[in-house]
Amino acid sequence: MKTPSILAVCRVQQLLPDTGAVGVTAIDKRPVEGPVRVRRLGLHGDVQADRANHGGENKAVYAYSEDDAGLWAGVLGREIPPGYFGENLRVAGYTASKAVIGERWRFPGGTVLEVTMPRVPCATFARRVGEDGWVRRFRDSGLSGAYLRVITPGDLEAGEPFSVEHVPDHGVRVGEWLADPTRERAEALLDAEAEGSIRLAAEIRPYIERTLAGE
Repeated sequence: MKTPSILAVCRVQQLLPDTGAVGVTAIDKRPVEGPVRVRRLGLHGDVQADRANHGGENKAVYAYSEDDAGLWAGVLGREIPPGYFGENLRVAGYTASKAVIGERWRFPGGTVLEVTMPRVPCATFARRVGEDGWVRRFRDSGLSGAYLRVITPGDLEAGEPFSVEHVPDHGVRVGEWLADPTRERAEALLDAEAEGSIRLAAEIRPYIERTLAGE
């Protein structure tokens, strides 16, 4: 088994015009050289244009896996380079979409990140990719990548390995939650929080409530 590692650290290259309500998007992330400081709200030098739906403590860092990007490259017939999906971290040797909500990733300098929820595709993302039905296709694929909160600030750099620790017992993975948010999974998340093994992000609660309501 390969050791999980950071393939690229990405932050916004430039704000691009967008036809959405905000008028611009910061989805254009590109790899950067050297160590990058990560704090409570994300990478130093990175921004989010639509702060009502992106960023914040519970979505401070977005990680996507090289293996999932490779699957999309095959389906779409084009390269999916690091940062193209708006991710901050392109990781290798580990599938972020299979991360368990609440698990923690530890990096060499002591930085610790915690998985909070899947990336929920939006219209801006669909315009970026330019594929018909992209929101549904991405959601149904379960290849969501993972949002993470910063537990311990520090530096992140391409080439660094990381370890996965504190994997909660509830077993709900970000990709399967996005693709198939069942009542059983919703209840497992709430039970795990009640037991103190995870801290649910406020942004995932509406999805849990709608699932339990049968919507």
